[in-house]
Amino acid sequence: MASRLPPPGQRLLIDVLLIGLAGADVVVNAFDGGYSTSEMTLAIVAVAVLAVRHRFPYLVFAATIPALVLGSAVVAALVALYTVAEERTSRVRIYGCAAVVFVCYTSVWETPYSNASRLLDIVYAILFTGAPLLLGLLMRARAELSAKLVEIDRAHRHEQELIVDKALARERTNLSREMHDVVSHQVSLIAVQAGALQVTAPDEATARTARTIRKLSVQTLDELRDMVGVLRASGGQPEGLDPPRGIEDIDALVANSGIAIEVSAEIDPAVRTPAAVQRAIYRAVQEGLTNIAKHAPGAPAALELGINAQRVSVTLTNAAPTRTPDRLPSDRYGLLGLRERAELLGGSLSSGGLADGGYRLSLYLPLPG
Repeated sequence: MASRLPPPGQRLLIDVLLIGLAGADVVVNAFDGGYSTSEMTLAIVAVAVLAVRHRFPYLVFAATIPALVLGSAVVAALVALYTVAEERTSRVRIYGCAAVVFVCYTSVWETPYSNASRLLDIVYAILFTGAPLLLGLLMRARAELSAKLVEIDRAHRHEQELIVDKALARERTNLSREMHDVVSHQVSLIAVQAGALQVTAPDEATARTARTIRKLSVQTLDELRDMVGVLRASGGQPEGLDPPRGIEDIDALVANSGIAIEVSAEIDPAVRTPAAVQRAIYRAVQEGLTNIAKHAPGAPAALELGINAQRVSVTLTNAAPTRTPDRLPSDRYGLLGLRERAELLGGSLSSGGLADGGYRLSLYLPLPG
């Protein structure tokens, strides 16, 4: 069973076929005696320049017009018109090129044999001009639709990741609540009883043992409080199933986002960032990129990351969208979850629109001294 050619192979095959078709048109006209030496030169040039039609579509189109006017090399001009319609977005220039092909094909400056022949030339000109024009527009619309589908699929995957994160965070919050209610209550009672025993101990050995028990109970409560904070702040995959995301994963996240983004980072190498803070940074960048892809397609963005001994700051700013956003489903809980995560870590999250139509997301987290 034959496999399909990859996109670069398909494009090369189409180029070869179109150039071959234009060359065959020239050869057939040459055998019919339809070319002089100068007309043959123009026809060869028109076919040769088609090799660079993707890089310089307007120049290639202009190079095929003399052969169309003087030598009737029709196919090369039609291929050039198809390329302009497929590669460029300016409707005025595309229709202008189509008008040039129409006028040159009908040769309005020549005296027709009869009114019927003039009418027939116009009909043929409409057909030969409209076919490559419409085909080129159709292929460009197909490419844009494919890009939108890829973007929608990427946004949907990010949306699913956030949904899973929120479900895990909810379960971990429930677990932390149960742990706090059950364990901390018992440990607190132990600490209280040890403190009472320390005061009423009949001898120094008993008082020393009571102080030790109370000290260990207090330490256990502190460790339990830290563990509960980690459980409540973490919305990622449980450790052991998938490594927790951190600062080192942001470059890959940005690279795979498909967004033109400028990254600037000022990180103190001597500062050790806790895992919970790194996860919060990663999720903030992920949510910001997801929102840009959904609500500001085509907009350039800038990411600023700063880490010093006192705090962490993350700012993601995007410009106004360059095309109309698609209406994608959204539960609108992404920013709310980020804000709750930031507050659990003692920080804050702010977001809002800008005067130029852009958007800014900022995260600030303190670092323990």
